[in-house]
Amino acid sequence: MTAKLKKEIFAYFKQTQPVYLATNDGNEPRVRPVTLIWFEEKFWIATGSSDAKVKQLFSNDNIEFCLPIKDDKNMGYIRGAGIAEIMEDLEIRTKIADNIEFIKHFWQDPSDPDFVLLHIDLQEIEYLPIGQMLATRMKI
Repeated sequence: MTAKLKKEIFAYFKQTQPVYLATNDGNEPRVRPVTLIWFEEKFWIATGSSDAKVKQLFSNDNIEFCLPIKDDKNMGYIRGAGIAEIMEDLEIRTKIADNIEFIKHFWQDPSDPDFVLLHIDLQEIEYLPIGQMLATRMKI
């Protein structure tokens, strides 16, 4: 991926944005909307420990997210595929909780046992620019 293309793609990511996250439940795909966190050049997802996706990730840690992008007339997307890792490091959990407002609305503090922080080790991106018909898939 060229530096110019990487800059174009990553310009779409805000600190938080809704995306569609796909996991595997046995042989079945499961897709749901989640808030993707882009913080200090890394991707994260905050979720509850009893959420189905957490159980699914213990069986298969492969994930993919899709961020729809659009202008007034056309659409495109950014798909990111990689590995989800549960982040146990309290210092990192605290830093993210201190900087991402919505986390405080769901969990009392970063050590809350119901707070699961997933680090997304992004390995591949597929990019369909707005208004185009051909997507490009590239390794990270």
